[in-house]
Amino acid sequence: MDVVFLGTNNYGREIYEWLCDRDGVDLRAMLTERAQLDLVATIEPDVVVAAGFTHIVPPEVLSVPDRGCLNVHPGVLPETRGYNPNVWSIVDDLPAGATVHYMDEGVDTGDVVATREVETSFADTGKDVYRRVERACVDLFCEVWPAVESGTVEARSQADEAGTYHRKQDFLDLCELDPDEEVRVVDLLDRLRALTFPPFDNARIEVDGRAYYVDVEIRPADAGETDDPDGGEDDSYGTVSSY
Repeated sequence: MDVVFLGTNNYGREIYEWLCDRDGVDLRAMLTERAQLDLVATIEPDVVVAAGFTHIVPPEVLSVPDRGCLNVHPGVLPETRGYNPNVWSIVDDLPAGATVHYMDEGVDTGDVVATREVETSFADTGKDVYRRVERACVDLFCEVWPAVESGTVEARSQADEAGTYHRKQDFLDLCELDPDEEVRVVDLLDRLRALTFPPFDNARIEVDGRAYYVDVEIRPADAGETDDPDGGEDDSYGTVSSY
């Protein structure tokens, strides 16, 4: 099977390397920029796989591969479409996890092949959640790929399902804290922990003409117990749904 791969981030590279070692897969190219997408029509692969590709793939590219274009989304669809789903899963109190789906002309609206949720807790930061989601992205893709190869994939439409969608600007707006805003304490903590992702400076507030960055740490009150689903060890995740 001829494959063109689109992606740049950590879980994308791990999936790419896994495919490189897979018998029966001929990885013809790895594309990381929008300007490179014209190569898909030149190569005419059987399938396109995207994992960590940050650009919208146009319809003329999506129509090239006979077996479609698969995307690995670091969120549970349709609940968390768009930018930084790990952040919005915390802020909007939605499931966190991974989805393998076919790409269409919308953003994260194509037919869903499988989803996997990861466990979360009130002690999690955005980085904690993303770390588990990365692992789920790789494992879920590796589980569904044999069905892609054999042509036995079953997918369900998202057409009639409601979900959330956030753009990059929504995230940037979330980062700007208003010192005069009145908000529930738990909602503020959810926002701050969602934006805590060291070494990045996300949450920002201006007080008396000076700007500050804000991170937050939340830990269980009982030191003898852990509220970390990972138990301080290997990454873990919860339920799997396949269609």
